[in-house]
Amino acid sequence: MKMIPVTTDEQVRQVADLAAEIWTQHFTPIIGTAQVKYMLETVQSAETIGRTIREEGYHYRLMEVEGEWVGYFAYALQDGRVFLSKIYLKETCRGKGYARQAMEYIEQIARTHEAADIWLTVNKYNTDVIAIYEKMGFAIEGPIVQDIGNGFIMDDYKMVKPMTP
Repeated sequence: MKMIPVTTDEQVRQVADLAAEIWTQHFTPIIGTAQVKYMLETVQSAETIGRTIREEGYHYRLMEVEGEWVGYFAYALQDGRVFLSKIYLKETCRGKGYARQAMEYIEQIARTHEAADIWLTVNKYNTDVIAIYEKMGFAIEGPIVQDIGNGFIMDDYKMVKPMTP
């Protein structure tokens, strides 16, 4: 699997296109059509993705296998920690070890920057994904409920994986 840095407008649009496909399929049963649409327009839009790369220090990677985009992930270095902002795979590409490869990449970033840990947020009702993160060494630290506007909230768990030297 190739993990390609997202640096061009075309790549940013590709991430947004993948987000639309993945979010619609995966999150509609969890948070509903209206919230998925809202989040695609705000958090997962090409404009927002480009801004977070340019202005907020986020690093996006497109995941490619045999010429096919299989997913994407994003992370940021924050106060001696790595924030795994997102990691999403197309439905047909799950269960093939791609998330594990992406996590190994992120762990290497954490080691390179001598980060204390890697942390992320995950929807409380995304139980299959929570189980995967737990298998990768993450533990639930506690709930995080955030008002994201337009009457929607993100009802998540914060999960943390300590980095040992």
